[in-house]
Amino acid sequence: DVYKRQVSTQSTGSQDDTLMEFTELEQRDGVRFSFNVWPSSRLEASRAAVPFGCVWAPTRALNDLLVLQYEPVLCKSCKAVLNPYARIDFQAKSWMCPFCFKQTAFPPHYAGISETALPGELMQGVTTVEYDLPQARVLLPPSIVFVVDTVLIKEELAAVVQSLVNAITLLPEHVRIGLVTFGKDVFVWELGQSDLLTSHMIRGDSNQPVTASSLQDMLFSPAAGGRGVSHSRNQMMDAMFLVSREHCEFQLSTVLEELEPADWPHPLDEREPRCTGAAVSAASALLELGAGCVGSRIVLLTGGPCTVGAGTVASIKLADKLRSHHDLAKSNAPYSAAAEAFYQSVADRMNKAGQVCDLFGMSLDQFGLLEMRFLVEQTGGNLVNHEAFRGGVQGEVFRESLLKLFETSEDGHLQMCYNGSIEVRTGPEFKVCGAIGPVVSQKKNHSSVSEIEVGIGGTRAWTMTGLDATSSISLYFEITNAANNPIKNRPMQLQLLCHYTTPDGSARLRVTTVARRWAGPKQNSEVGQSFDQETAAVLVARMVSWRAQREQVFDVMRWLDRMLIRVCSKFGIYKKDDASSFSLPANLSIFPQFMFHLRRSQFLQVFNSSPDETAYFRYHLMRQNVQNCLVMIQPTLYSYSLTAPPTPVLLDNSHVLPDRVLLLDAFFWLTVWTGETIASWRNDGYHEQPGYENVKQLIEEPAVDVRQLMDGRLPVPRLIETDQHKSQARFLLHKLNPSITHVNQPGGYGQSKNELVYTDDVSLQVFFSHLGKLAVQGQ
Repeated sequence: DVYKRQVSTQSTGSQDDTLMEFTELEQRDGVRFSFNVWPSSRLEASRAAVPFGCVWAPTRALNDLLVLQYEPVLCKSCKAVLNPYARIDFQAKSWMCPFCFKQTAFPPHYAGISETALPGELMQGVTTVEYDLPQARVLLPPSIVFVVDTVLIKEELAAVVQSLVNAITLLPEHVRIGLVTFGKDVFVWELGQSDLLTSHMIRGDSNQPVTASSLQDMLFSPAAGGRGVSHSRNQMMDAMFLVSREHCEFQLSTVLEELEPADWPHPLDEREPRCTGAAVSAASALLELGAGCVGSRIVLLTGGPCTVGAGTVASIKLADKLRSHHDLAKSNAPYSAAAEAFYQSVADRMNKAGQVCDLFGMSLDQFGLLEMRFLVEQTGGNLVNHEAFRGGVQGEVFRESLLKLFETSEDGHLQMCYNGSIEVRTGPEFKVCGAIGPVVSQKKNHSSVSEIEVGIGGTRAWTMTGLDATSSISLYFEITNAANNPIKNRPMQLQLLCHYTTPDGSARLRVTTVARRWAGPKQNSEVGQSFDQETAAVLVARMVSWRAQREQVFDVMRWLDRMLIRVCSKFGIYKKDDASSFSLPANLSIFPQFMFHLRRSQFLQVFNSSPDETAYFRYHLMRQNVQNCLVMIQPTLYSYSLTAPPTPVLLDNSHVLPDRVLLLDAFFWLTVWTGETIASWRNDGYHEQPGYENVKQLIEEPAVDVRQLMDGRLPVPRLIETDQHKSQARFLLHKLNPSITHVNQPGGYGQSKNELVYTDDVSLQVFFSHLGKLAVQGQ
């Protein structure tokens, strides 16, 4: 065969990509790599220490995304999709797959292909395309079932009802809605047009989940007290239980406003009975009974732990406290194992049925998120955890998060995607180790799957039921090429495929095919030069967080420290055994700082965090995009003063001064800290007096930035406003690098103007100094 042209923009590692910022590559393809030049042998890859992988956002909004209105052309051997890196034989009307190197003939409708007439997927620079695929059948609009906990005090339930009524008005009119409430028992409500408010009760104390068949008998079988089936089951569901918003809004609002707190009699030394497990399984069964639709969601609103029936996470006795990290380490959590098994089985059902679960847990105490996490982890749903449904001094976290969840796009559709299915195609030089994120394995083994498992491994395909613009997964790879097998004139190539359903019911296939260069035996220095320290930090953080859920944190910390030493020893600049000569190149200089803050973060340090809080933090680390994850690992700090404009500053307590206002963005919370001097001026009302407009501007500027940060984030962060020396200043101080402490304060004891941090933790400077000493020794 004669190959007249190889349509490629990166096959030889063009310098354009080398010069492009990593963020620009992400905006083009939605993917970022830890290294953008890969070593060509397994041996050299092992010396790099940092995992080779990428963070991919499958449904990220991309610049100039090309949408093709036809089906993709697949390789007859490996099923890879035709892409710009394929070698085209225009005479024979065939193409060579860059992954398996097999020849495949073009279909008949490609007969007119030529060097000057190329289909969209072969155009130069078009490395990501989407195919708009035909649907096998017409799907009904999305379905949403609200599952509402009524074991709440009156004020909390009123806040839930008001927020739900407001959120429902945002939904498109065609969206189908169902309602399930629960306390000691479960109630499935009819929302069809009727003069009566009718519900069907399901006992909550059963240890068996509610299945679709059992729920069908309860709702429709006259023998079981149901209405009987006068029409087809799907017609009955649409008319009574899953009703479009335009036809059920009045009835639904009436039911919600009539809800009363579940006040089941119980002794004062017992918890209130709450059957969360039965309610969730009933909502899943209700959606299973409905006809096939674009996508299904369960929105669970709960205010406490499940205490009766399947999925119980806490004893009914108040004297029996909920499990702590210490209890889990000592295997002293009698309910956890059974509850985890139950919720995982329900999550498996949801995943197979294409259902997504969004969980809003609002409770001062734990409510069982550790055991219930599978509901969101395996479906890709949203997770919000706060102290109460009502708003307060820390903001309207629940209400604003709920409203943001149901925001619509310009064309009137919910900004959600459903039924995601992800596959990976690799070249012969490397294999896929696994994925970390809100995914479930499809158990598709292949020769391109590594024996080394990282995260969810043993497959090259995963299910990601719920997706949105910020959803991402981490993929990890193993370079398997032998050192005696040089790679010549061939780039590292990877193809990522994501099938999903858009909110309007269209079936889409997004195909991203990327290429990076292999470094030859004498080009290993280029591997370090291509290092993306932000993506590497996220890959490492997700990896250690995943391991910390399953291993001893001490062992994970030791691995993290050794990995960092090896990275600095490999890519650092120094003279052997001379710590004073140690330095890092610019593209690696911040990586140790990320690792310093990761070691101190809530993902690894569980002291003063409940198991529920830890599960909450770790879930969002594994789901959010790169930028959001970086803020979780190393929060950003902004300084406001009378003498300078707002400025980002180092995360260091040297910036804690009495004439400053600081804004800390830690993703989960925003802290506005006011120095002692500014706070006294504010308390005396100087900012309201003529001539002190600059003080007023200084006090108001952080509030504007806080609003901007909240508007672009789900979950909405809680807001903490505090002054210097107040108790809540700890939310700022515990995140700062303790460079000035009671031990090393300048000028002697009591002479420093900076806020002292009383801690035994080492500072970043000491950490980096010890790191340099170990790195130059080659340890």
